[in-house]
Amino acid sequence: GVECVLFNEEYMTCTWGSRETLTANYSLYYWYENRSPVVECKHYLQDQDITVGCHFNQSEIIQFQPFHVLVNASLGGRTLEIPSERMQLQDLVKPEAPVNLTIRNMSSNQLQLTWTSPYPKVQCLEHAIKYKSNKDTSWTEHRVKGDIFSFPSVDYEKYYTFYVRSKINSYCGSTQLWSEWSIPVVWGSNSTSKGMAEEQLHWFWIHTVLVPIASCLLLLVLIVLLVRMERVWVILMPRIPNPSKNFDDLFITHNGNFQEWAGVPKDIVESFKPNYSENICYVSELPPKDSYEHLWEGSNHPPSVMPGAPAAPHEHSPYKNSYV
Repeated sequence: GVECVLFNEEYMTCTWGSRETLTANYSLYYWYENRSPVVECKHYLQDQDITVGCHFNQSEIIQFQPFHVLVNASLGGRTLEIPSERMQLQDLVKPEAPVNLTIRNMSSNQLQLTWTSPYPKVQCLEHAIKYKSNKDTSWTEHRVKGDIFSFPSVDYEKYYTFYVRSKINSYCGSTQLWSEWSIPVVWGSNSTSKGMAEEQLHWFWIHTVLVPIASCLLLLVLIVLLVRMERVWVILMPRIPNPSKNFDDLFITHNGNFQEWAGVPKDIVESFKPNYSENICYVSELPPKDSYEHLWEGSNHPPSVMPGAPAAPHEHSPYKNSYV
């Protein structure tokens, strides 16, 4: 027979077997009762070139209308028609699994579990919660109408695992198709300490093993490069030039004689020496006549001046001898 499932009201698949059980070529036709003509499937599902089903887009789905399917099987030139029963698509809905499971502490021994559902009509859903502790051997399951579950009593010496799944309630359909179980959420002191221990172990391996090994390998690589590649050594530690060694001969061997150190010929050095001399010429200046008369008036013995000889300057005179 043909089995149809409407996934989260987004698309639908109708299948009638698998490659291992099918030996004929199949084609599917469908229609809605008193509404549309017979239409062949537009998107076949195949398994290694064997047609095993049909995919329906959202635009091809009409709920609350009787749905009919006819499958033709062709084998050896013969065609066999396989009609299906009358179906209601609202009874074939399979919601998507709940997401975002969250646990909150409401009191000293009470928990609250919440979640969200990707199904577009949340008011049409009912949910089932299953849970067990690390010391339980079987799961406990509860039915919930809304999207909140209160866990009345918990043991802080245990840690708990929770799952949630959904299905269409009796107000919107009569399906028995449950969604897949959600991703689990875990609560409990042991689980928290376990997670912290795993994280501490992880960081222990990083800090005490990986980091020292990586540092030693990096240091070893640098040493090999510095020893084997002189260019790298020059780039990392350039040599600072010291010009003082170039002048050791000037001050030690030649006693600071630049001409000898530079190798200048003696004839060139002698050519720069002066070969002439000048006599010292004494020049003196006499004070003005008024100054002499003033000095004579204040003295009972005027000085005698020898003709042709320079007069000696007075100790209070502002004029002094100068030599050129």
